[in-house]
Amino acid sequence: MAERDAEREAKREREPEGAREGVLLGRLRAMERAVGEIGTTLDGTSTCRELAAFTARHLRATATVDLLTEPGTAPRRAARASPPEPARSPESAELSGRPEPPEPEPAGHTDRSVAGSAGAPTAPDAHRLSVPLAVHEEEPLGTVTLSRTGGGPFSADEVALARYAARLAARHLGHARRLAAAEDAALHLQRALVAEPGRPHPNLEIAGGYLPAGPRALVGGDWFETVRLHFGRSLLVVGDVMGHGLDAAVDMNAYRTALREVAATDLPPHRVLRHLDSVVAEDGARRPATVLLVRVDPARGTATFASAGHLPPAVFGADGSADLVDLPVGPPLGTGVGGYEPTTRPLRPGDTLLLFTDGLVERRGEDIDHSLARLAALRLPRDCGPEQVVDQVLHRLGAHGAEDDVAVLAARIRARPPQ
Repeated sequence: MAERDAEREAKREREPEGAREGVLLGRLRAMERAVGEIGTTLDGTSTCRELAAFTARHLRATATVDLLTEPGTAPRRAARASPPEPARSPESAELSGRPEPPEPEPAGHTDRSVAGSAGAPTAPDAHRLSVPLAVHEEEPLGTVTLSRTGGGPFSADEVALARYAARLAARHLGHARRLAAAEDAALHLQRALVAEPGRPHPNLEIAGGYLPAGPRALVGGDWFETVRLHFGRSLLVVGDVMGHGLDAAVDMNAYRTALREVAATDLPPHRVLRHLDSVVAEDGARRPATVLLVRVDPARGTATFASAGHLPPAVFGADGSADLVDLPVGPPLGTGVGGYEPTTRPLRPGDTLLLFTDGLVERRGEDIDHSLARLAALRLPRDCGPEQVVDQVLHRLGAHGAEDDVAVLAARIRARPPQ
């Protein structure tokens, strides 16, 4: 093998200068294409498929990508691609510098492999190349294996291109895995925080739901909360911190903690917002947030609302019809402007309040008034409880495919048993 490699290297040195320049130019062009074709998304599976397709096309070989999952376990086949027809493409001709395939290697030829052999060839003219999915000295994430029959062994330029493509893919795979880990941490944090939305008084039935945005579970700062107050009253809260990701989820937790402390003083909802706004405005590190507060008084059958830049809630009657609550809207929290005002309206027996974040109704390119009108036009089955209202609204508005994360909180005054 060493003698044949030396012979090929000597032959390459004897190539005309123009021919060698053409090969190097072809290699450079292929590397430029690799940058544009590998790692076009933040999805690891897509990156593996792009790597297999690129190497199969440019190196006229069958390409397989195997990923390592955990130490001691077998690699997982992530992608496979075959060379296009005709098998010899202009790009591969530029790399090899040979206008026609060379004569097959004689029997007994040993493969040229890099970073581990993928097995012996099954035919005298079969050639196989294996390169690690790794960036320099980092731990390999897997292996890309190239195999072909005929056409000669892999040239030095083809090996260099395979190495480059594998390193490029490894870098994107590393980014994808770190992003997935951050999203997973944020999602678990978000679900843990909304899983226990406080404990309202027994005189109030509640139900909540949270859906992350899109297929990648892009977590944001949406949350809902209930706070038990004096004299049988409860404070309902729904909020939306601007942005997505772990930082938004952390800021959401800070808002939630501060709100619990302020609400414990039993201030009316609009004064709770004023206090939170001044506190957040002094902390420049916090992102702005929209918040809606509703203080429910079952004994009086009333609800008092205050909004900081948030969408209005809806009230579903016992007959299943919906009505949007008309209330003044102040600026989001964190501006330091204040200007929050309360609105009180009665809650009839069987009425169910629905608080929600904008992801429930907003759709790209649609006016927000049309989005809210679509919610108000819903007609649910009669006598739906909070859980049924949440399920019906999420389903009918297509919230499971929303572009933004969604938080909803439904509440209804519990009917008193007959004396």
